[in-house]
Amino acid sequence: MRNIFFYVLALIFIGCDKKPSLVKNQNIGSTFGTSYAIQYITDKELDFQRKIDSVFTVFNKSMSTYILDSDISKINRGDTTIVVDQMFRDVYFQSQVINYETDGYFDPTVGVLVDVWGFGSEQSIMQLDSTKIDSLMQYVGWKHVGLTRDFRITKSKPQIQFDFNAIAKGYAIDRLARMLDKHQIENYLIEVGGEVLAKGTNLISGKPWTVGIDKPNNFMKRGSAAVVELKDKALASSGNYRKFRIDPETGEKYVHTINPKTGYTKNSNVLSATVVANSCIQADGYATAFMAMDLKDSKTLLELKKKELDAFIIYLDEKGAMKNFMTLGFEAMLKK
Repeated sequence: MRNIFFYVLALIFIGCDKKPSLVKNQNIGSTFGTSYAIQYITDKELDFQRKIDSVFTVFNKSMSTYILDSDISKINRGDTTIVVDQMFRDVYFQSQVINYETDGYFDPTVGVLVDVWGFGSEQSIMQLDSTKIDSLMQYVGWKHVGLTRDFRITKSKPQIQFDFNAIAKGYAIDRLARMLDKHQIENYLIEVGGEVLAKGTNLISGKPWTVGIDKPNNFMKRGSAAVVELKDKALASSGNYRKFRIDPETGEKYVHTINPKTGYTKNSNVLSATVVANSCIQADGYATAFMAMDLKDSKTLLELKKKELDAFIIYLDEKGAMKNFMTLGFEAMLKK
């Protein structure tokens, strides 16, 4: 009996020392005209593909300007009967906050300008002059829109068009994170079109989640300007060095950043802006705004919101040399 007793004890101790196995689950695919990759570490194999697809489907039905029967497309065409869903309301209210804090440099009512500059669903550049831009500016401005108590959008002019594409990926990532949190997943990395949200750590490697930030260049080559370690944070980048259009008739280059105060595309010394925040919708929205704002104004806003935002901005100095600015919080995230 003593031998059996010691044998049982040995098995107990062996069982206590054995660590649970870890599984790196991954779902990859395409959405919003780009790719996505979602990694989540668990103690068993899981597959959330159906739930991931559901998030994208509901989002597109609500806010895709490329789907004719989406809520936002109907609203843009003047339909006043649409009762917007929770997703639309979340994006609307966050847009309102960022619009106010950036003094209007972030403004999703630029829909009519996005189209005429060739970055909308039509993707054709119109022949534009100051008269045409001035006439369109009457349809731009957050002050012209509202949301009623029964969740219907109001517009002072029916021609006003919403375009949430500058903040959409970030919000979709937040919704995916909420889904994983609901299933008690504590360690994951979500990436959609270069925007990311990281929670916990990469338990497989035993290291923090790491994210590389593209270095701007004129040759469409990939290269990292910085690599950061993220934990329980979201990161989004915006830049004009990759996304632009060339007028086939004049050969003129138009960047995708539109200044909602002037109506013109913004060719500035800021090449890219990367923002780290608690939510990806915030990171996405402020990164977009910093591309339209002057660098000094971005620095001022970052100082005011230093407890909420960190940033890495790449720009050209007076001599055309590439420089960068980073907040102290961002510097602390750099991979050692």
